[in-house]
Amino acid sequence: MQYAQIVLPLNLKGSFTYKVPEELTPMIQPGMRVLVPFGGKKIYTGIVFELHDNAPESFVAKEVISILDDKPILPKEQINFWNWLSEYYLCGLGEIYRFAFPSSLKLESETYLKLKPNITVDFENLDVNEMYLIQALEVRQLINLTDIEAFIPKKEIIKTINSLIDLQYIEIDEKIAEKYKAKEVAYVKISDEVLGNQNLTDILLKLNKAPKQKDLFLAILEKQTEHPDVAIKKSELFEDGYFGSSHFKALADKGLVEEYHMQKDRIESYEGEIEELEELSELQKEAKTEIDEAFEEGKNLLLHGVTSSGKTHIYLEKIEECIQEGKNVLFLLPEISLTKQITQRLEKKYGRQLGFYHQKLTDFERVEVWRKIRQNDIKILIGTRNALFLPFQDLGLVIVDEEHDSAYRPREASPYFNAKDAAMVLGNLYGAGVILGSATPSVESYYNARKDKIKYVFLNERFGNVNLPEYELINFKEAQESKKVSGNFSLHLIDEIKKTLDEKNQVIVLHNRRGYANVVECETCGYVNYCSNCDVVMTYHKAANEMKCHYCGQRASKPRTCPKCHSENLNERGVGVEQIHEEVSKIFPDSEVDRMDVDSMRKKFAYEKLYEKIEEGETDIVVGTQMISKGLDFDHIELVVIPKADSLLYVQDFRAEERAYQLITQVSGRAGRVSGKGKILIQTYNPEHSVFQLIKMNNPAKIYKYILTERQKFHYPPFTKLIMIELKHRKEDKVNRASQFLGSVLRKYLPEECVLGPERAQIARLNNLYQFQIMLKLPRGKKYDEFKKMVLLSLNEFDEITAYQSIKKDIFVDF
Repeated sequence: MQYAQIVLPLNLKGSFTYKVPEELTPMIQPGMRVLVPFGGKKIYTGIVFELHDNAPESFVAKEVISILDDKPILPKEQINFWNWLSEYYLCGLGEIYRFAFPSSLKLESETYLKLKPNITVDFENLDVNEMYLIQALEVRQLINLTDIEAFIPKKEIIKTINSLIDLQYIEIDEKIAEKYKAKEVAYVKISDEVLGNQNLTDILLKLNKAPKQKDLFLAILEKQTEHPDVAIKKSELFEDGYFGSSHFKALADKGLVEEYHMQKDRIESYEGEIEELEELSELQKEAKTEIDEAFEEGKNLLLHGVTSSGKTHIYLEKIEECIQEGKNVLFLLPEISLTKQITQRLEKKYGRQLGFYHQKLTDFERVEVWRKIRQNDIKILIGTRNALFLPFQDLGLVIVDEEHDSAYRPREASPYFNAKDAAMVLGNLYGAGVILGSATPSVESYYNARKDKIKYVFLNERFGNVNLPEYELINFKEAQESKKVSGNFSLHLIDEIKKTLDEKNQVIVLHNRRGYANVVECETCGYVNYCSNCDVVMTYHKAANEMKCHYCGQRASKPRTCPKCHSENLNERGVGVEQIHEEVSKIFPDSEVDRMDVDSMRKKFAYEKLYEKIEEGETDIVVGTQMISKGLDFDHIELVVIPKADSLLYVQDFRAEERAYQLITQVSGRAGRVSGKGKILIQTYNPEHSVFQLIKMNNPAKIYKYILTERQKFHYPPFTKLIMIELKHRKEDKVNRASQFLGSVLRKYLPEECVLGPERAQIARLNNLYQFQIMLKLPRGKKYDEFKKMVLLSLNEFDEITAYQSIKKDIFVDF
């Protein structure tokens, strides 16, 4: 007998064993989708991970119902990749399956009802709802629960169904529905028979009494004669409102025109002119030679190029080489908003061979991309982290742009994994070269490059020998003492902005905090407005005039009086980006000031509109959060201002200094990209701080040396491996007891110094769930694998306690 290990799209550990019926044995292969029963009458689409002949000892295996694919939908490399992700990040294969596949490819059964065969219904004994349902089933053989809601009230549905099942009139049928449907477009033409055999003058004479039908016939005839190769869309005929569908129907009934349908891709492909790449500079050629050498040695590499050094240009050369060899390319970006400029360059070169894959596509659009990748129609794929799971046929190159970006490892989405590290493993499994690119590499990548685990290539000049921007630190404390300030801006900073605007150049103002004020506080009794779901103070947004929680999204109107003591003395404390925007608009009333943050960019095409305004020079000052540090490449931005730089450093996170350096350097890279006269003004209460002093020196090697020394001193990555275990539950005492128990189990297997906690999380309650955390600091190397097995052992021991099964457990490896 043959058995299959099958992964189901459920958050359960490992795979499940099913028996393969004899008739399916010749066809079944790993990587195919199959239908299997699971838990009662439910049917799921599983994926075959392996085939074997070891019969299970403790239970009788159920049989596979049917196979859904002619050939494997998941390549062998992807199966190995899923297994690695599951083992390394301690997450279930089912979680990965749910994340990786478009939901239209993971069919689940719906509950359908049908009449029992050969029954006679006694209508006199039925109530009105039961009669409706029987009549509907007589007309349509199968009905699902959603359809029944149309004619039976929701609360009566289950009662009605149960009653008819008891009377043995109906039965439940599990019908599988293929959810993906190809998009079809209607086209029209005058049939060949009409054109070949009938006299057009006779036809037009017949249509004299129906002038609109005659005009429509002539319009179709004209389009068809002028461009015989171009199909005529039916919708185009009715665009101006002169013709209606009744005129077309009349012509079709007379047999003069016919309608036909063709499948159409939901995602438009580029059809414009295709252009060649420009020549590389000498420095870029040297870097490319080093990349080629690294790939020949079988090594991945870190391309550390200062902002505007032309990293994208080198990527394009490597992409071209890879395409010439007939292989595929995966180009990863942290956010889809960054694709605009890179896309424009690639589209003009590769046209239809270019594809996209990201969260903003609809499910059907994702299925189309999936199928094109599987058929090898797309050669270059630009995507976010979920593009790693596409069924590439022959991957030759993986590029991870802005590899330091935290969007590659968001903590909100399960399964939790770092796309940068996962991309290196995927590249290894396909035998593809991986390039990590950044102007401010993550400390871990820099450390690995310096240890020669990956090759290090450094571009230290901007393209065309343009000068790097210069930094200036402004002591805000001194400015305040000498009364040389206006609100949150020193007068020197205002003068610099004025000077830049007078030269007809543009300014960026960075303040990385959403909203208008951090808190609205009562001056009389000290009351502040907390979110009812989370232990955080709600942020005031002036544009919407409401209080918002940035964690769970709850909103409330801004209080007019204090809810506690009814005082009207309410004050706004803390400075958000809206407040900075308002202040800049008041100081420079004659300038066009725009804001770029999550809240102002919610509308469709908001990014594109703002990009156009900046490009056309219609915007003078852009105020924004970290969003403005990414991917903007404009000629006239000469000055970058950071009015409250200290807020970037004082965050409870061991990566705070690294992130501050990355953000300041990235945003400074937007200035002086053409002129070489870019200037960065950092306003701070503490200009002597090591990070600010090192940034001013513009020497990356010294900054990384400083950060690595600090990390080594306190045993943080890259010198140790971190695992964070987070337990959540609605009852605080229960999750507290559970975390104490898990802590004691971990201490039983691991050395005392490796286990920190359990402690309340920084935000003790989120979305009504209390959170406790345990942090594990584990040594690197062979010891790490041993310790990780112990962690798994501890987690299994914890899972065996029935009382703690309701506790939600999240595990973050290398967070």
